[in-house]
Amino acid sequence: MNRTERVVILAGGKGHRLRPFTWVLPKPLVPIGELSILEIVIRQLHYFGFTRITLAVGYRADLVMAVMGDGHRFHVEIDYSIEEKPLGTIGPLSRLGKLEETVLVINGDTLTDLNYVDFLEYHKKQGGIATIAATRRHTTVDFGTLTCDENYRVISFSEKPSFDYIVSMGVYAFSPDILNWIPQDGPFWFDNLMENLLKAGEPVHTYPFLGRWLDIGRLEDYEKAVEEFDQNRSVYLPDLLLETG
Repeated sequence: MNRTERVVILAGGKGHRLRPFTWVLPKPLVPIGELSILEIVIRQLHYFGFTRITLAVGYRADLVMAVMGDGHRFHVEIDYSIEEKPLGTIGPLSRLGKLEETVLVINGDTLTDLNYVDFLEYHKKQGGIATIAATRRHTTVDFGTLTCDENYRVISFSEKPSFDYIVSMGVYAFSPDILNWIPQDGPFWFDNLMENLLKAGEPVHTYPFLGRWLDIGRLEDYEKAVEEFDQNRSVYLPDLLLETG
């Protein structure tokens, strides 16, 4: 069944951390196997019934538009919001015009097996202005760490400490009035939006996710994503999706 919600894929960044690949290609077109990460995301969206997709493009917009076209070969409708100047990580939403219902927003460098339908339904049930798909990460510091006082005297020492923390997956659900919080006149970043919403007491929820997720923004993560997709292709793209085109 087709979904009525609009999907926006943020695909306009320059991908500085993924150079040298992004000297030539915009980050969303970097290949994961024989498919670009952007194509994988769009095929997933089609599988879950989403048909109306807006690509917010900036860097090498001409190339993204030439490759993705109008979405016909993916059985979806693709339109474009073109940044004439950089608008930050969330600023492109200011160009959407009026929203009639919840919008699903996805960073164009996200490899995940998140069920987007479940995520949106969770957002609607919670009733807040924004929901952030979130997962846990575990990090071990490879050095002994010191805690010092104002005179640089060591107070404590920890050998290779470990930390658990919750991170944003770059997947968001926003209620229509989110546009009231995004300025029209320049770049605006996701951290700016969160700070303003929380300061105003607006309800922002997380959607706890325990599945697979990688952000290909760094070279080491991109290499992991290529290996992960090769080993678990059917998890990310069921066979039905591979029949499109």
